[in-house]
Amino acid sequence: MKKLSTAVLVFMAAALAIAQQTPSSKPTPELHGINPADMNTSVAACQDFNQYANGGWMKSNPIPSDQSEWGSFSVLEEQNRESLHKVLEKVSKASNAAGTDDQKVGDFYSSCMDEAAIEAQGAKPLQGELDAIDKVASAPDLEAEIARLQLSGVNAVFNFGSDQDRKNSSEVIAGAYQGGLGLPDRDYYTKTDDDSKKLRDEYLAHVTRMLALLGEAPNQAAEDAKAILALETKLAEASMTRVERRNPDNTYHRKSLDEVAKLTPNFSWSGFLKDLNAPTVVAVNVAQPGYFEAVNRELTGTPLPAWKAYLRWHLVHSAAPSLSKAFVDENFNFYGKTLQGTPENEVRWKRCVSATDDALGFALGKAWVRDYFPPESKARADAMVKNLVAALRADLTTLSWMGEATRKEALEKLNAFDQKIGYPDKWRDYSKLTIDRGAYVLNVQRANDFEYRRDLAKIGKPVDRAEWGMSPPTVNAYYSAQKNEIVFPAGILQPPFFDAKADDAVNYGAIGAVIGHEMTHGFDDQGRKFDAKGNQRDWWTPEDLKNYQQRSKCVEDQYASYVYEGQHTNGKLVLGEATADLGGLGIAYRAYHISREGKPAAAKIDGLTDDQRLFLAWAHVWAANIRPEFAKLMLNTNPHPLPQFRADGPPSTLPEFAKAFGCKPGDPMVRKDLCQIW
Repeated sequence: MKKLSTAVLVFMAAALAIAQQTPSSKPTPELHGINPADMNTSVAACQDFNQYANGGWMKSNPIPSDQSEWGSFSVLEEQNRESLHKVLEKVSKASNAAGTDDQKVGDFYSSCMDEAAIEAQGAKPLQGELDAIDKVASAPDLEAEIARLQLSGVNAVFNFGSDQDRKNSSEVIAGAYQGGLGLPDRDYYTKTDDDSKKLRDEYLAHVTRMLALLGEAPNQAAEDAKAILALETKLAEASMTRVERRNPDNTYHRKSLDEVAKLTPNFSWSGFLKDLNAPTVVAVNVAQPGYFEAVNRELTGTPLPAWKAYLRWHLVHSAAPSLSKAFVDENFNFYGKTLQGTPENEVRWKRCVSATDDALGFALGKAWVRDYFPPESKARADAMVKNLVAALRADLTTLSWMGEATRKEALEKLNAFDQKIGYPDKWRDYSKLTIDRGAYVLNVQRANDFEYRRDLAKIGKPVDRAEWGMSPPTVNAYYSAQKNEIVFPAGILQPPFFDAKADDAVNYGAIGAVIGHEMTHGFDDQGRKFDAKGNQRDWWTPEDLKNYQQRSKCVEDQYASYVYEGQHTNGKLVLGEATADLGGLGIAYRAYHISREGKPAAAKIDGLTDDQRLFLAWAHVWAANIRPEFAKLMLNTNPHPLPQFRADGPPSTLPEFAKAFGCKPGDPMVRKDLCQIW
């Protein structure tokens, strides 16, 4: 389910892959650190650092036909997928005891790879649910079907699940959030420009074709699609924007069940909870009350046949990647080709590996860690985190704009950071999940049902602070304000982000800046609203808040000035991530120099100083080629700036970068207004 974005990701999940290499009769020497071939030294570092650092890589790494972008993250994502593939091929062919993690992982993957069986079944595995939708004849029937669909992973009307209470971080309550849309964001329904209108027409045609694949007559499918778009538009118009949702104060509305019932008198929450078989619920965070008021209106304002069409659409939309080729292709044609500009779908095994990781990530991750993540990598990452914490502590101690009262609480929060590195100490229990080699789509639905019920079971229990929100092979990281923790899965603690054989400057510029990025989320415009225990409260003095906001406005304005094909970056949307990039790189630079104390000056490598290599490593994290359609999707929906703006943005406002490369005032990589927070 979609909750408050207090777990802030380093990068949007995207299709990324290994850098291509030209075949050669001679073995390619193993490289560690900065590869000079990745650079384009015909461009001056002070003019366009992204091109200087990554121009060679970008030229030699065109986007593959099955990807929407191709970047440094792809080096690791695809490498990990290859290693997961080896694990799955091995496990799926072994004789595994029934009920074991290996049996479930192997059978899930095998059912996904059984294309002949999937093709023969078509949409038949959905027939039971389609029949249930057809039988909906009343409001209680509709509520029951919404509950059934949500349990199987369908984005029906809204999102519901457990929620760590924002103002009592030890308590788990229920949470209800806006949802229920088929397009990526509410703005896709509300914008009136020609491109948006054209996209809605293409979406309408896609929904029509999907309903026709389910067996609807063409005319009926077209009429149902219009009704679905009309209903989704009303839900979208009542939804909060992404910028509005970035403010935690906007999305916290704790209510009793009686209060929720008064908010939506046309929806029986007691019946819905009974249909979910949810534990006792005493309170619900209704994140967007206005949205639920709109749902309440449409429960009586939209005719029941339109609601049934809406539920059929979201069922087939959710299941499409797990069905026969006709459904897979139609789904990809709109969400892959039209929305992201990707010409071809990934080959079957890649999709099946990703699906298995999504469904059984910790069972698969346990086997993967055993084979691919050595203990020494975890130990070195732990040491780096300690130096980064020390750099941030020194920074907080000396910030001129932060007063003593706020400083005291900030240091208390930093000292309380929980650091999770590599993989969990306790692995997830999948014993209640049934997986077999039958219909693949039913395995997917059972896995969704298992995860939904596991989430619901948290309600009313103490917060499990040992729980991980990402599986170990994930190439990503996050900070959770409500748990006050930074989490770095084993997946990202590998080259090119973390290389045990590379020099320290490179590791600090890459994974060090990523770690610093996540740590500073604890003190950005979202994180600063949560204290050391994860409770949402305002612990900044008015004067310090004013000082911070003046400085963060500088960051907002800087990124709003970045333009891609005529479209400006939304400075308000990317503010948190852009601020974390700036803070993370600055802290990584200082942490690296803390690690050098008492040591002789680092030698040049390939003519590059250690400071230059640190900044080059940062830029290479964001080396990427990106399709225009996907770039525009990111600009509209993603709280992270585009990769080239991440490569250039933070260095251009750090004096240490200008010194390292000899940049002068007036150079494009030396901003007139230097944004300084950390």
